[in-house]
Amino acid sequence: MGTHTPTRGSRAGRNTQVRSALDALRRIVQGLRLYGAQAERTTGLSGAQLFVLQQLAEAPAQSLNELAARTHTHQSSVSAVVSRLVARRLVSRRRASEDGRRIVLELTAAGHSLLAGAPETAQGRLIAALEALPEADRRSLVDSLAALVSALGMDREPVTLFLEPSDGSGAPRS
Repeated sequence: MGTHTPTRGSRAGRNTQVRSALDALRRIVQGLRLYGAQAERTTGLSGAQLFVLQQLAEAPAQSLNELAARTHTHQSSVSAVVSRLVARRLVSRRRASEDGRRIVLELTAAGHSLLAGAPETAQGRLIAALEALPEADRRSLVDSLAALVSALGMDREPVTLFLEPSDGSGAPRS
C-alpha cells in the first residue's frame, strides 16, 4: 500500500492549503495582539496610537491626509486616533504658518518622552515586510486578500487602524 500524497485538487490537498492559510492568518493576528498588548503595558497606548506617535516622531504631519497616507489608512481612522493622542497631550495640533487652513500635527515633549522606551509596533513590522516582498508577490497577496474579504462579505466593513474598535460608522470609538 502506497502513501497518498495530497494533490492540489484533492480534498486532502485543499484541506492542507486551508489549514496553512488559517495558520498564517492566526500568526499575523496573534502577533498584532501580542505587540498591541506589549505597547499598552509599556506605554499605556494602543498599538495604533503608538504607531501614529512613531510616524509623527519621524516628521510632523502637514495634514491629517498626509498622516493617513503615512499610516496606510483612511483619514477618518487616523483622525480619531490623533484626537485621543491630543487629549492625552502627546500630540499637538497647530495651524500651519504658511497656510492657516492647514493643521500641522507634531509630537509634544510628553510624546517624545513616552516614545523613549516604547516597543516596536506590529504595524511597522508588517508594513516593512509587505514593502520587502517582490512586487509580483505583493500584487498577488493584495488580489488574494481582496477576494477573501469579498467572499466573506466584509468588503463594506469600516477599515480602522489595526485592532482599533469601530462603532460601525467607520470611525473608531474613543
